[in-house]
Amino acid sequence: MLKKLSIAAIAALSLSAGGAMAAGDAGHIEDVDFSFEGPFGKFDQNQLQRGLQVYTEVCSACHGLQYVPIRTLSDEGGPHLPADQVRAYAAQFDIYDAALDEDRPRTPTDHFPMSGVEGAPDLSLMAKARAGFHGPQGTGINQLIKGMGGPEYIVSILTGYTGEEKEEAGTTFYENTAFPGGWIAMAPPLYGEDVEFADGHSNSLHHEAEDVAAFLMWAAEPKMMARKQAGFVGVLFLTLLTVLLYLTNKKLWAPVKGKKLDL
Repeated sequence: MLKKLSIAAIAALSLSAGGAMAAGDAGHIEDVDFSFEGPFGKFDQNQLQRGLQVYTEVCSACHGLQYVPIRTLSDEGGPHLPADQVRAYAAQFDIYDAALDEDRPRTPTDHFPMSGVEGAPDLSLMAKARAGFHGPQGTGINQLIKGMGGPEYIVSILTGYTGEEKEEAGTTFYENTAFPGGWIAMAPPLYGEDVEFADGHSNSLHHEAEDVAAFLMWAAEPKMMARKQAGFVGVLFLTLLTVLLYLTNKKLWAPVKGKKLDL
């Protein structure tokens, strides 16, 4: 079930979190325990597949992922779809081919389509462009402990609608507890039970929001697991090097230490 947004609603999404905060106090961001958080966290393959489904059936009506190659859906550590499913998924979308001078079905080597509505922000990097946790007073301590909180920001926005509406200057605004200022021009895109998951997982509003937020985090940083692994190996080697340097230093200075120098 696709829920298309008005142009005015889409325009609100292009506001950065910092710019929107000028309109009022920062909203409430819920801390979600995602599987990919922490130094040893990993993406949940089933969750990414469910998030892809939510994006495809709901979000893609307005928003694109133009910087994400479709072939990455088969990558290990990501949704890891079989090659035939990736080809079938890509073929759902057409793309203009200058060599053929006509539209053709996309292939896995093509990227996801661009945003389908003028002014709709692309979601490729949205999970990294939004910060859910701040301060206190600009110190970044919350970010050090909880991370940037981009996925949490997305979840909180999607689940933060109260049902209250108001109209100003011909634009309808919706009360949202997570959006800075408390009112957002984007209508609720998810209501719960918007999609049916093949694995039988709950399709409540909160679960749908978590799944699509996890998928958007993967889209923004598909090599997160490789980066964490490289970082861990780097820290391990630095620790080993520190121990070796300490022992070498002790051995070199052992004959000298404790002796009284004649001046």
